[in-house]
Amino acid sequence: MPTRITDPDDPRVADYRRLNDTAFRRTVESPGPFSPGRFVAEGWVVLERALAHHAPIRSILVDERRVDRLTELDGASGVPTWTAAPPILEAIVGFDMHRGVVAVGDRRRVPDADSLVRRSRRLLVLEGVTDGENLGALLRSAAALGADGVVVDTTSGDPWSRRAIRTSMGAVFAISWCRASIEVLSRSLLAHRVLALTPSGGTDLADIEPDSRPCALLVGAEGPGLTRLALDQAEVQVRIGMHASMDSLNVAAAASVAMWKLF
Repeated sequence: MPTRITDPDDPRVADYRRLNDTAFRRTVESPGPFSPGRFVAEGWVVLERALAHHAPIRSILVDERRVDRLTELDGASGVPTWTAAPPILEAIVGFDMHRGVVAVGDRRRVPDADSLVRRSRRLLVLEGVTDGENLGALLRSAAALGADGVVVDTTSGDPWSRRAIRTSMGAVFAISWCRASIEVLSRSLLAHRVLALTPSGGTDLADIEPDSRPCALLVGAEGPGLTRLALDQAEVQVRIGMHASMDSLNVAAAASVAMWKLF
């Protein structure tokens, strides 16, 4: 049975304090010598997906008006659960928790780049994507459009951040991903057909022919795009033809179009 919380300073909900304070949350969630780090899963769909993929959930905090919905979630039984009235929830997390539920879990160990690349015939590689919403949208699209894995380079944002997890709709739990620098990754991609998505690319995406080799799609941050180091890894630089006066798409939209075509 859920335990009712009446004091926002109750130490049992310390994991949920100030969720909208990025600097403070880094001190709570970052990995340490004796901890893999924490993640925050916000919303019913995200929590359901986390449980479905056996993410190690530490506890759940839920609006007392919606606690009955927990019975619909497979895997939630047995997880320590706290419930509170909306004003107490807001005092704990730092904002109006209109989604009604949030959970905290332990970050899982991600695979090394070499093993992920070797077993992925359809690979998405992200360079310099620092915005959490773009990062989450890219993970969601990769999971939906057939990617076997995602490599997030070391200059990109944190896939375990609350914003990225929320925007991915929990895809961060559903798809294999890892961290690696472009330099390290270049040694693992020798068997892949590597395509770099860039507005200045020489080949239109519509003209790309199928290939029997595994495929790796490289995408970069909006604005600066892919670095020269990343572009040099590519066999082909690919562009998406634009209509009228527009020159490019949002990175998540562009990658989705390319993955739909290539994967």
